[in-house]
Amino acid sequence: MSFSEAEVQSARGAWEKIYVDAEDNGTAVLVRMFTEHPDTKSYFTHFKGMDSAEEMKQSDQVRGHGKKVFSAINDMVQHLDNSEAFLGIVTPLGKKHATQLKIDPKNFRIICDIILQLMEEKFGGDCKASFEKVTNEICTHLNNIYKEEGW
Repeated sequence: MSFSEAEVQSARGAWEKIYVDAEDNGTAVLVRMFTEHPDTKSYFTHFKGMDSAEEMKQSDQVRGHGKKVFSAINDMVQHLDNSEAFLGIVTPLGKKHATQLKIDPKNFRIICDIILQLMEEKFGGDCKASFEKVTNEICTHLNNIYKEEGW
């Protein structure tokens, strides 16, 4: 993993814009994922009965998980300049999702793509461009962990 100092600062600046409202933006990402990719809801037993986007937006469980996703990404973003610390966050997350939760790894790319779409919609293409390398790194490392776990 290699980010220049300028890339780290640019990515952190882009992330700060969306992370300021982590709960609402995290919820928006999950609601979009569940509505555009309904199969992803099957991993969340307590989300299955929710059919409308409005119902999902109001759900404490969806809001809580959206914030949790954004908090995990925030931890990764804070360690873009330290590969060991970055991997110390990504590795257990990947292992848990691969072995305990059995989440299809394609869902990480879906979430990352939706985060990038939301960044572009809210803050423009430069914001999205500043964060694309981060989402690619996250997905690459998660996919590698899944391979190590036999997926």
